[in-house]
Amino acid sequence: MQVIMEISNNSFLDPMTVTLVGIPGLEHLQFWIGFPFCVLCIVALMGNVLLLTIIPTERTLHQPMYIFLAGLAATDLGLCAAIAPKMLAIFWFSAYTMAFDACLIQLFFIHALQGMESGILLAMAFDRYVAICDPLRHSAILTPTIMSRMILVVAVRAVVLVGLLPILIRRLHFFHTTIIAHSYCEHMAVVKLLAGNVRINRSFGLFVAFAILGFDMIFVLISYTLIIWTVFHLPQKEARLKALNTCTAHIFVFLEFYVLAFFSFFSHRFGHVAPFVHILLSTIYLLVPPALNPIVYGVKTKEIRVRVARIFFQKDNSLQ
Repeated sequence: MQVIMEISNNSFLDPMTVTLVGIPGLEHLQFWIGFPFCVLCIVALMGNVLLLTIIPTERTLHQPMYIFLAGLAATDLGLCAAIAPKMLAIFWFSAYTMAFDACLIQLFFIHALQGMESGILLAMAFDRYVAICDPLRHSAILTPTIMSRMILVVAVRAVVLVGLLPILIRRLHFFHTTIIAHSYCEHMAVVKLLAGNVRINRSFGLFVAFAILGFDMIFVLISYTLIIWTVFHLPQKEARLKALNTCTAHIFVFLEFYVLAFFSFFSHRFGHVAPFVHILLSTIYLLVPPALNPIVYGVKTKEIRVRVARIFFQKDNSLQ
C-alpha cells in the first residue's frame, strides 16, 4: 500500500491523453522538417498505389515475386497511413495531444506492419532461392495455396505477437509522465512512461523483435548465401550475371530495411544516441523504404517500367 501511495503521489493514474513532443531539441525546425517527410509520403503513396494497380492487371506479373511485391506495397501504404497524418499535424499545426487509446492503436499498427513487411521480405528471399537454386520445381513449390498460407502466417504472427504489446502496457495503471519524447507512439517510448515494474514489457518487446526481425533476417541471410553460392558455381558468365541481376533489388531493399531497423531498435534500448538523431533516423527508417521500394523495383523490372510509361503516355496523348 505504501508503494502504491508513493507512486500515485508522483504519477498519473490511467491517463486519457498523452502528449507527443515531436523531435526533442529540434522543435524550432519541425515545421520545415515536415516538408521532406511529406514528400516521402507522397512518393510512397504514388509509387505503391501504382504497384497495386499494375500488378493485378498485368498478366505477365502474376508470379510469386510480384504477388509478394504487391503485399509489400500494401504494408508500406499502411505504415505511411499509420505515421504520417499525426506526425505532420504535430510538425505543422502543433497538434501534440493524442488520446492514449489512439496512441496504443498507432503503436499496434506501426509494429504489426513492420513485422508483416519483414515476413514478406523473407518470403521474397525464399522465392528467389527456389527460382535460382531449384528452378525446375519453382512453380510446383510456390503454388497459389502455398503463397496464401505464407502470407497468412506472416500476418497472423505479426498480429498476435505485436497485439500483446499494448495489452501488457494496459495492465499497468500508473505513469511517471504523459509526455512522449517522440513523433509517433513507438513501443519503448510508451513503456518509458510507465511507473512500476516494466521488466515484462521490455523483455517481451525484445522477444517480439527477435522472433520477427531477428528470425527473418537470419533466414534471409541464409537464403542469399545459398543463392550467391549457387550463382558463382554456374558455368556461364551470362547466366551468373542474369541470376545476380534478379536479386539486386531484393538485396538493396533487404539491407535498407534491416540495417535501419536494428539501428533504431538497439539505439533506443542500449545506445547513447542524441534523442533527435534517434527519432529522425527511426522516422526515416519507417518512411524511406515505402518511398524507395516502388522506385527500386520499378527501375529493375521491365514489365513495370513499360506499364508505368504506358499509363503516363496515354494520359499525355489524351490531353493533346
